Amino acid sequence: MKKAALHNLGCKVNAYETAAMREMLEGAGYEIVPFEEGADIYIINTCTVTNIADRKSRQMLHRARKMNPDAVVVAAGCYVQAQEEGRHPADPCVDIVIGNNRKKDLPQILQEYLDRREMEKGQRSAPMSRIVDISREGKYEELHLTKPGEHTRAYIKVQDGCNQFCSYCIIPFARGRVRSRSMESVTEEVRELARSGYREVVLTGIHLSSYGIDFRKHGENGAGEKQPWESGAGAKQSCTEWESQDGTRADLLALIRAVHEVDGILRIRLGSLEPRIVTEEFVRAAAELPKLCPHFHLSLQSGCDATLRRMNRRYTTEEYYEKCMLLRKYFQNPALTTDIIVGFPGETEEEFAASMEFVDRVDFYETHIFKYSRREGTRAAAMEHQVPEAVKAERSRRMMELGKRKQTAYERSFLGREVEVLVEERIQARGREYQIGHTREYLKIALDEEENLQNCIRKIRIVDDLQIIH
Repeated sequence: MKKAALHNLGCKVNAYETAAMREMLEGAGYEIVPFEEGADIYIINTCTVTNIADRKSRQMLHRARKMNPDAVVVAAGCYVQAQEEGRHPADPCVDIVIGNNRKKDLPQILQEYLDRREMEKGQRSAPMSRIVDISREGKYEELHLTKPGEHTRAYIKVQDGCNQFCSYCIIPFARGRVRSRSMESVTEEVRELARSGYREVVLTGIHLSSYGIDFRKHGENGAGEKQPWESGAGAKQSCTEWESQDGTRADLLALIRAVHEVDGILRIRLGSLEPRIVTEEFVRAAAELPKLCPHFHLSLQSGCDATLRRMNRRYTTEEYYEKCMLLRKYFQNPALTTDIIVGFPGETEEEFAASMEFVDRVDFYETHIFKYSRREGTRAAAMEHQVPEAVKAERSRRMMELGKRKQTAYERSFLGREVEVLVEERIQARGREYQIGHTREYLKIALDEEENLQNCIRKIRIVDDLQIIH
């Protein structure tokens, strides 16, 4: 029995795909082993979101080759997809290159390579490349997962690709255009996960808000009409209904409702949302679904309108603020989280100050801060007035300090309140053992309980800051 080891780099979508590849290999008779010396096959699901991610991908590929020079090293995913459309292997140490939308074929590709190696009497064969022109792919790659890594929470990939083309982002070139998974496939997987004991699901994708826009538009026979968030500032803010081929509504809200109907699932979370999907209709309907957690990640990237325009983000700070207020209108004290890039090309001290002031105004629960990383192949990489690293580091420090203050303030707003905690695991902390879990808002709570509460929901009252851990 061949031993296979897998390593994931990058986002939750990548993590889902890595877990699905692991299941496929198990089903094909491979023994899955830790990513260390002794494996016959090493599969690295790569990332290319930044130049640093590229470097980490290369490092892991070389590490695999070093651990076993005779092993088959497979480079899969975004990094190799972005390398000259697969005309050459991503690295001389790589035996097999598998791009996006071909991961479902991993067992067959592996077998083809191993058969060829056997015919060549065990010699290392010439590299094999299996990459498609992702920009022309219109079909969602069906992967299936029955046993994610976490016992209580399962991340479910429902969508791939992005049509946004933000000026700093390479992902549309690595992932292609929007492709949505059928609602039937999603709900079937959710039901299977519920039967396996999972209580919480997180719907995730490369651009989750675009779910369903590649399905047939009502009254038409093809795609092409834009969703509100694909238009410029000032576009009409209504929701557009999209239909699948069987005539049923198939947008993100419809998908959430379908998952909501699955027995056994107690909580639904959403991955990162595009702010412009947050309309009054969307939020009012979402608030009527008790399983949907009041935890929303609205990617911001900058709190300065001039910077947002250079980023090609397609909304203004005032539009973004209105979305946050809509969520707070319909949900009680929801957790709003976001991403901020500091040091984007051309960002002046005045623009950074405006971004700080806006983050201060919104009162996020968590603010994930990233120093701008120049990514070759994007428009931003060629922009003038690149910000020095020392300036980016100082701005990052200041934004992080603000974020920490806002996080503390949000967490203290729960003092004296009763919350529901989905218990996940036991940990050692502060010199003793605790059971930990998350509230619906995703606050991480430590419970001092002897009874095993894993995968159970326990109501508690937060009376001390120390109950909330990070």
